[in-house]
Amino acid sequence: MSSERALPAGLLPALKAALHPGAVIDDPERLIAYEADALTTSRGLPGAAVFPASREELISVIRLLQEAAVPFVPRGAGTGLAGGAVADGQVLVCTTRMRRILELDPEGRSALVEPGVLTDSINEAAERHGLRYLPDPASAAACTIGGNVAVNSGGPHCLKYGVTSDHVLSLEMILPDGTPLVLGRGDDGGLDLGGAFIGSEGTLGVVSRVRVGLAPVAEEVRTFLALFDSLADAGRAVAGIFESGVVPVALEIVDQETIAVVEASVFAAGLPLDTEAALVVECEGDPEEVAEDIEEAERSTRAAGARDVRHAHDAGERLAIWQARKKAYGALGRLAPDVFVQDAAVPRSSLPDLLPRFQEIAHRYELRLANFFHAGDGNVHPNLLFDRSDAEQVSRVHEAGREIMALCVEAGGTITGEHGVGLDKVRHMELVFGPEELAVMQEMRRSIDPAGLANPGKMLPAESGSVEA
Repeated sequence: MSSERALPAGLLPALKAALHPGAVIDDPERLIAYEADALTTSRGLPGAAVFPASREELISVIRLLQEAAVPFVPRGAGTGLAGGAVADGQVLVCTTRMRRILELDPEGRSALVEPGVLTDSINEAAERHGLRYLPDPASAAACTIGGNVAVNSGGPHCLKYGVTSDHVLSLEMILPDGTPLVLGRGDDGGLDLGGAFIGSEGTLGVVSRVRVGLAPVAEEVRTFLALFDSLADAGRAVAGIFESGVVPVALEIVDQETIAVVEASVFAAGLPLDTEAALVVECEGDPEEVAEDIEEAERSTRAAGARDVRHAHDAGERLAIWQARKKAYGALGRLAPDVFVQDAAVPRSSLPDLLPRFQEIAHRYELRLANFFHAGDGNVHPNLLFDRSDAEQVSRVHEAGREIMALCVEAGGTITGEHGVGLDKVRHMELVFGPEELAVMQEMRRSIDPAGLANPGKMLPAESGSVEA
């Protein structure tokens, strides 16, 4: 993308006057650092980037942009994988300096935090009280709670504990006209307005505060790694575990391509390079129940053809197993300059059939594919490796991605499990939603943001009647 849109005269001085020194960037050379989020296929140079450090500064920024009729794009840490935080000439509103934990209530098991607080930082603060924040996106060490709320992030442990929306008790949004609005979850007899805003990807305003629920640290955690000679067998093992009545806290699959690149990195876990697929199984809770569940899960994996099962006997071994999964995306940079990650959610029963078909599509388009994903809830992440400097290769990546997405929807799935729609998957929305559904979504968006200033061009396709600024 590219844009020659100029900001109105007087806007930059007004923004600089409203914020602390150094909080406004308008130098194009510095703005290059913000031209994409973690999905490098969607790019655009912001007209400016602003960094409010408080709720009051954020409100002032949004009101100035509203008065100037300038569209804006909310952005957290930029770890998003759907192009949702890309600004093409618009003003990027970055909340990473709003990073205070305002309140931690051990008795009420909740924390009130600003949007720029790192997800892992919530856990660090809660652990002192024997508590934790359950959603655990793979980028938890870098991503912010505001971004998590925007895309309704999941993570490996969402299989048992749910996604971000299941743990947000309330939130405050700054609407596109600068009005602050506290949103509950419907437990007071009203509508679940918070639920409507969670996952709205900045198209309805900017998160300014979030109250999240906390839970006790697990009494017992048991983890093992099962190795397979077939990706389809690993998929069948997942089905077998559920058929046995066991509901693990996490079920994660990593394929051979990913195993090879992780083993060549500092996160190597000693996995055989001829392993076609590795399945991470984790159970937690009451010690006796966990022991029974782990034993039953192991039987299911062996029945599906696991050639080896490796149990973690201490925290260090458990961390090594998880490093092979959680550091996989970053390790792919050893194979290619760019990664195009898909984020469909499909029925678990379709995994044995779909996984080989993903590989077939990649081979047909002469692309390398690395697969690692949340197998327990069918949230698949086929990663196509490429070089964005090669236009023909980029075209093949988009075509292959389109086929993979259509295949997932055909199997009864949807286009996103945790990364959001953003700019990348907006073209696929009509695979899942009909004109009437899209019209209702757009009408809600227009009612809150009639000028179309909040993250225009994201989530809803323009042909459905979306407002473009």
